[in-house]
Amino acid sequence: MPAQEPNTIAMLGQAYSLLGFRIVEGVVGAGYPQKPRHSAVFAQIGREGARLSDLARGANMTPQSMLELVDELEELGYLRREPDPTDRRAKLIRLTPLGERTVDAGRATVSGIEQTITQVLGAEGHAELRRLLGRLLTEVGDQA
Repeated sequence: MPAQEPNTIAMLGQAYSLLGFRIVEGVVGAGYPQKPRHSAVFAQIGREGARLSDLARGANMTPQSMLELVDELEELGYLRREPDPTDRRAKLIRLTPLGERTVDAGRATVSGIEQTITQVLGAEGHAELRRLLGRLLTEVGDQA
């Protein structure tokens, strides 16, 4: 019996896992130890910082799960909490200098992966992949 071809969802999941682990490997290889799940924070937070609820929403996680990650990363020295100047009841989560260097290492790794995708698919193929994924995310996201 011939092997069944994987469905599109399985292939997208495999690509997500593969590329996510490559990013973590690149960041860890640059000297910034972390766990793959920490990417949920680093992918969402900007230089200006963010509230926990915004990080959780952006990562499609519960605030409790995000809080656990933020606590871990604060203990490791990547993040700090500061009062939010626009709401004294709230806290902003900000990158420390170590966290900023970690995000920079992640961006450099992503840039390298983007170059690899272009090498494999060609510039036109890479552009088409981005176009199709953007369309899929927009149209399926609108149905949710």
